[in-house]
Amino acid sequence: MALADALLELQELTERLRRDCPWDREQTARTIVPHTVEEAYEVADAAIGGDRAKLLDELGDLLFQVYFLALLLQEEGAGDLEAVARAVHEKLVRRHPHVFGDTEARTAGRVRENWERIKREQEEREGVFHDVPESLPSLLYARKVQRRARAVGFEYPDVDAALADLDDEVRELKEAIDEAGGEPAPETEPHPHVFEELGDVLFAAVNVSRRLNVDPELALRAMSDRFVARVDRAERLAAGDGKHWTELGLEEQDRYFDLAKEAGE
Repeated sequence: MALADALLELQELTERLRRDCPWDREQTARTIVPHTVEEAYEVADAAIGGDRAKLLDELGDLLFQVYFLALLLQEEGAGDLEAVARAVHEKLVRRHPHVFGDTEARTAGRVRENWERIKREQEEREGVFHDVPESLPSLLYARKVQRRARAVGFEYPDVDAALADLDDEVRELKEAIDEAGGEPAPETEPHPHVFEELGDVLFAAVNVSRRLNVDPELALRAMSDRFVARVDRAERLAAGDGKHWTELGLEEQDRYFDLAKEAGE
């Protein structure tokens, strides 16, 4: 079997690197995980960008991370790659009774509801917010928390209500800024009330994104990338007119920025 041979060869390579490479020998789960997270983001970037060749390459990097971490488990006598594969196989079968059993689930939403019920009832996970990793990026952490709340029915009935809550939170943020005396000086601590209200705005925005099936982390990253591309394009347009971007006033910069947006659409 070509697949089995390829996977076995990767396992043998991982063991060889762990044994013979000075860098790999020194690694621990704590030092490897930052690389694992980085590789996961690179997989997401390739998938969202539609670059299939890059996705193939990045998936390989991420797969190696799985092999390496499993090997560390094996060294500690806490499991191995086989145990990892069998455990996830068992879990996926258990969480898909609509595929492997007689439970009915005709929509993706019902599948997710079943997952949460199985976690609580069969996997004995206690509390509403069981197993929410605190190491998640803040936007994804907020979405995960909200999904847990949704699983027990604690959420707004629709996106319109979530948008209304976002409007309310923005209004309260504006009031807090006024009460704090406006914008603070650079490099100073924010007013505690402004800090709190801005957090509420971000949490409410994540709630709206979740209702719209938009990944907030990817959406914000994409917007940041668009902003960078537009400013770079605006700078080039200004240079084409013999002007230095940093020497332009805000009104002129805005004009070139708008031109850059039009040129990029």
